[in-house]
Amino acid sequence: MGMVKKVIIIGAAGRDFHTFNTKFKEDPDYEVVAFLATQLPGIGGRIYPPELAGPRYPNGIPIYDRAEKPLAELARELEADEAVLAYSDLEYRDVMEEAYEAFRSGLDFKLVNPLEVMLEAGRPVISVCAVRTGAGKSSVARRVARILLGKGLRPVDVRHPMPYGDLRAQVCQVFRTYEDVEAQGCTIEEREEYEPMIRMGVPVLAGVDYGEVLRAAEREGDVIIWDGGNNDLPFIKPDLHIVVADPLRPGAELRAYPGALNAMMADVLVVNKVNMADRGAVETVKRNLRELNERAPIIEAESVVEVDRPELVRGKKVLVVEDGPSVTHGHLGYGAGYVAARELGAEIVDPRPYAVGVIKEAYEEYPHMREVLPTIGYTGEQVRDLETTINAVPCDAVLLGTLCDLAKMIRIEKPVAYVRYEIREITKPDLADIIGRFLADKGLA
Repeated sequence: MGMVKKVIIIGAAGRDFHTFNTKFKEDPDYEVVAFLATQLPGIGGRIYPPELAGPRYPNGIPIYDRAEKPLAELARELEADEAVLAYSDLEYRDVMEEAYEAFRSGLDFKLVNPLEVMLEAGRPVISVCAVRTGAGKSSVARRVARILLGKGLRPVDVRHPMPYGDLRAQVCQVFRTYEDVEAQGCTIEEREEYEPMIRMGVPVLAGVDYGEVLRAAEREGDVIIWDGGNNDLPFIKPDLHIVVADPLRPGAELRAYPGALNAMMADVLVVNKVNMADRGAVETVKRNLRELNERAPIIEAESVVEVDRPELVRGKKVLVVEDGPSVTHGHLGYGAGYVAARELGAEIVDPRPYAVGVIKEAYEEYPHMREVLPTIGYTGEQVRDLETTINAVPCDAVLLGTLCDLAKMIRIEKPVAYVRYEIREITKPDLADIIGRFLADKGLA
């Protein structure tokens, strides 16, 4: 018999857990000795519990914070043999930097094929993924949900995981109401994704064990929407794979990991935000997508931005608060809030001099962010840092580009306006045409 390989899985509380559950949990040739939490602040310092890890791991598996425990140090302490990369929203050079760090630490380096760990569903699955974070997946997923609702179907939204709390309580989560969101102590990042679907009457499921999540989703609805996170691939095998690209970052689609693979696999490609980008950039993205995928139809779509109280913004000094992942590790830099503020002629206040705690650290880590404030709130302390920073900025109003009702979570001392954004397709075939044909093929039209 060969030696058992000791493995460290590098991730961000998403694909790392799914990779363990589907690839390593019952494989006697491997022992996962640690998860190394990266990319997001404050998600380490936990245990992947024995109830989830299984009988081979009676004490569970420790989750270390990479900011506190570098890979080389962890590998030496645990006498590890191999590092497995299992997180997304990277570029090719980032993947190689991970490999080089593993090699310098005396480890082999592995990527697990994401196609091999997709689960098979008993219901039709429409996935919405992207080439980069911030491309506009959420608005496309909402458009898909509205089309299905209009057909009299019961869509259920299965969200890419964000289990940042007690993993024992997050094995399989179902959110049908705001009360469910409150009761399960969701973070700001979770609320940004869950609340818009709940407002539409679409239940949202998420968790840690996507075998359990999938079984619950099959009971909950007629059609499953895989609502992707970052630029990751689905955990559930899609029957219709929709992938969103962003002309505000032309060229990213060719160098994104694993976003380029998403584009290669797509049944439908959506170039979003064409009303916000130069026409040349739109054409560049379309040309690049066609290099990756010769067969998928390409839909052009506008991102339509609306402010609920424009009088608070027009010509005023405004603090713009944006969806955190998009403007931080998504490297978008700004989002719908900034666009709306510019359209209304606001004077956008630079929040950086007033940032404290984790918000200040985010500006140091992501210097491309300048005039917007990211919603970072994975822990209570981080939420307090966010509240303190918002209230310290001298402004007439706060413009919230996040889709969650942030004013219900924190005390904002200035008047608040909300930005909402939806997609509007401007080419044919559009999503309604394509989904209509898909449903007819599945006998659901």
